[in-house]
Amino acid sequence: MVPRIDLVLAALNSHDVDYLVVDGVAAVLHGHLRTTADLDLVVRLEPANALRAIAALEGLAYRPHAPVAAAAFADADQRETWIREKGMTVFSLWSSRLPTLEVDLFVREPFDFDAARSRAIEVTLESTHAWIAAIDDLIALKRVANRPKDLDDIRALEELRRDD
Repeated sequence: MVPRIDLVLAALNSHDVDYLVVDGVAAVLHGHLRTTADLDLVVRLEPANALRAIAALEGLAYRPHAPVAAAAFADADQRETWIREKGMTVFSLWSSRLPTLEVDLFVREPFDFDAARSRAIEVTLESTHAWIAAIDDLIALKRVANRPKDLDDIRALEELRRDD
């Protein structure tokens, strides 16, 4: 899965997208060994940045699961409609080119993006770099989600934080 993640993040970097890797992949990159089937991203939801993110993903053949135009993600009013009417939390995309890696974009920034970005950690992957949310930001995000796997991740992340 790492080469596919590397490809997606390289595409975002080449399009100058402001993003943070969160959830399972971020936990793995912090050192918590666990499996994950998708790449969760928080992108700065400023329209031009959101459009660059969509362009980068479309370049890898990513398309929305929902029957909507991918560019609709950049429209704040449209995202609010999805949240209100569909209960949407993430905009899920799939790719025929990378069928085993779904990408989920948060439809609302779950934290102050600038503050989280200032605490983010840059990691080097196989052929690119990535910005991952800091452990404290990941823990806060996972506390809100409060699923069983999130509670497991919180325990592991807190242990990693103590070891640092």
